Amino acid sequence: MPKKSSIQSVIAFGDSFMDSGNNNIRASIIRADFPPYGKDFMGGKPTGRFTNRKTLGDYFVEKLGVKDYLPAYLDPSLQDEDMVTGVSFASGGSGFDPYTAKLLNVFSLPDQINMFKEYIVKLKRVLGEEEANNIISKSLYLVACSSNDWALSYTAVPIQRIQYSPAAYADLLVKKATEFIQIRS
Repeated sequence: MPKKSSIQSVIAFGDSFMDSGNNNIRASIIRADFPPYGKDFMGGKPTGRFTNRKTLGDYFVEKLGVKDYLPAYLDPSLQDEDMVTGVSFASGGSGFDPYTAKLLNVFSLPDQINMFKEYIVKLKRVLGEEEANNIISKSLYLVACSSNDWALSYTAVPIQRIQYSPAAYADLLVKKATEFIQIRS
């Protein structure tokens, strides 16, 4: 692992590029908790990552020297010390368009924000309010989202979004992304 950076915690939101297993507990067809997923990672066990190795979030925490991988917030084996250095709230199949998550029965970005709010409460319980606020304010926040919006909600199942031209749909996604960032701020 590289030398530790000044970043001590990484928080991830988004879709399968960042999901490290949150969909494992969801009744959805969008899951990666079965072979061949994970065949080249952590002893070859499927973890819920939509890859055979690490997610983007895992690579960030590793390169920053924070930890080896970014755990899913909903991982039943998540420990308090894991939360201190960051977690992923991402859900494979999600997008900025709320219809995308609904279509696939995955955690929407508002769901992920609600989990983040729960996380803050838990972190304050573990560390105390001052230290938790310090970690939250100095964390690196990652968001990877929107490929599912274009691939599924707009192209593959356009019935809900047929009224949008490509430019108008892009504007909708920008609006939703801006709302997401403002919620977080």
